Amino acid sequence: MKLPALVFLAVAGCALAEEPPRSNFDRANMDPTCKPCDDFWRYVNGGWLDKNPIPARYSSWGSFQVLREGNRERLRTVLEAGSTQKAAAGTNERKVGDFYASCMDTAAIETLGTKPLQPFLDRIAAISSTKELSAQVAALSVDGAAGVFAVFSGQDLKNSKEVIANVGARALSLPDRDYYFKDDQKSKDVRDEFVKHVARMLALMGDKPEAATAAAAKILTFETSIAEATMTNVQRRDPYARYHKMDFAALATLTPDFDWKPLFGGLGVSETAPINVGEPEVLKKMNLQLTKTPLEDWKMWLRWRVVKASAEYLSKALVDEDFAFDGTVLTGVKEQLPRWQKCTDMTDRSLGDPLGEMFVKKYFPPDAKRRMNELVENLRATLREELAAADWLEPATREAAVAKLNAFVPKIGYPDHWRDYSAVSVSGDHFFENILSTNRHSRAYNLAKIGKPVDRNDWGMTPPTVNAYYSPVMNEIAFPAGILQFPFFDMTADDALNYGAIGAVIGHEMGHGFDDQGSKFDAQGNLKNWWTPADRKKFEERAACVINEFDTLDVGNGQHHNGKLVVGEAMGDLGGLKLAYKAWQRSLKGKPEPPVMDGFTPEQRFFLAFTRVWGAEYRAEAVRLQLNTNPHPLPHFRANGTLQNMPEFHKAFGCKQGDPMVRPEASQCKLW
Repeated sequence: MKLPALVFLAVAGCALAEEPPRSNFDRANMDPTCKPCDDFWRYVNGGWLDKNPIPARYSSWGSFQVLREGNRERLRTVLEAGSTQKAAAGTNERKVGDFYASCMDTAAIETLGTKPLQPFLDRIAAISSTKELSAQVAALSVDGAAGVFAVFSGQDLKNSKEVIANVGARALSLPDRDYYFKDDQKSKDVRDEFVKHVARMLALMGDKPEAATAAAAKILTFETSIAEATMTNVQRRDPYARYHKMDFAALATLTPDFDWKPLFGGLGVSETAPINVGEPEVLKKMNLQLTKTPLEDWKMWLRWRVVKASAEYLSKALVDEDFAFDGTVLTGVKEQLPRWQKCTDMTDRSLGDPLGEMFVKKYFPPDAKRRMNELVENLRATLREELAAADWLEPATREAAVAKLNAFVPKIGYPDHWRDYSAVSVSGDHFFENILSTNRHSRAYNLAKIGKPVDRNDWGMTPPTVNAYYSPVMNEIAFPAGILQFPFFDMTADDALNYGAIGAVIGHEMGHGFDDQGSKFDAQGNLKNWWTPADRKKFEERAACVINEFDTLDVGNGQHHNGKLVVGEAMGDLGGLKLAYKAWQRSLKGKPEPPVMDGFTPEQRFFLAFTRVWGAEYRAEAVRLQLNTNPHPLPHFRANGTLQNMPEFHKAFGCKQGDPMVRPEASQCKLW
């Protein structure tokens, strides 16, 4: 594949001593016809975007996707070597290689067709009573064939030192509950396409076309009834709304027609474990449907859920139909990823630690981890100073905020200890069985945490992931090795670039500890109010400014973000960039003034690096999906919407009141 122009080549070590330092900005990737104070995102990224249209197999294309492609290529080197060199049986290298090889063996997968699902489908077909229905719902959840009810571990939101059981339902096939109810034409079209999709999938399983079409309509009706009881994405942002702690007896009372004992027993979860039910109303509605919905309709729906859960692991016809809806209808993608890329992603999902260990040994040097830790600690110190200077906070709130910041645990690159996969069985020629085996291992690993001390070594992402996260219950920030590469992080770049790019990401994740959700958790990760009433009101006013900004930003075609959905991520962007800028300025104390490079001042380079990270465009369908379901704003507005509130940016590029990149001074949002 031709490397996109966004991927800049690092200066070789021998040349580094001979050539003056460079800003690593290729002006050909910029749009000189666009003024920086009109649309800075376009000014920075326009040239590259014009030369790099979205590939047919992607719903969006930009810096994140380019880096993910690069990481896939790196993983491919590891995986292909493992699949051909055949390490000793039982080693992680052999398991990773065999898993990848079995995924790539499409001839064997095609020969099996839908046979791997037949045992599950036969059990569904044999259901003849409500009691048997309840038993099979439990059995399918235990098998992982169609997890109607989910049981998983999680820290108690109000006592983060305790790991308890969590119970929920997975009953919706569309991306979000609102897809079942919105009455605009595009939403209606998606529902119509969904019914056609379900019918085609069932037909591929052997159902007659007329029966498949009738079943598909009933499946939509069934899921719509469950969606009525489901919280919206905005409602789900309130952790108090997702906290309903109870014991096993109370859970049984909540759903009197479903027997939880086979499910808990099959998963090895004790009935004495404390339980949190995230959405009790959904469980109540599922219980009601056990007696209200005809048995044959339940069987149709379970059949559909089994097929949908496994389609990507089966024959080409099912893979293609699955992609036709999830890929083309929902995101506008016309072409599937090459098989090797799919298999790389599946191996990463299924054997994340073994593959991740191989990845970091080859591609993540120790110096990168050391430098990242330095950046994190400088941002932490800077935020500590900001909190101390936040005169709108009362002493009690300020003290609690600093205590929370001091307790932050940073994780860089990869876990300190790798998980044990010795119990996982992987074969080089049975892909579907490998999926079941690795899924069982992951589920057992997760459920074994219940009742045990919290394992701080656990990560929520695999090492090659191009992303980062903050966990409020762990009060930790994590940066996988996958994102610690250009253009986010560059060991050869000057500090302005690293602070503007990865520094803003670090600040973003730190900021999540104090966003609309994270601010409700204390230093120990407990759901607890540590704000004085007056300070909380002031905080909500500052959050309301961000909500209003994104509610009113026109993203094209009259569409807008839902400010209450994206407020956490938008607050993270704004607070993170301001924090990174001040941390960079703090790092310059006692040092010579950084030089102008390639015509850019150091301040300009900082904001160029930040905005280059968000150089990406989305297909129209993907824009719609993101606006409906994703708490992250679109990249264009993550850049411009943040910078419109940044006086430091306005000064660096000479932007003035009245310019599109400058919000009216009275409307500019700030956090600390």
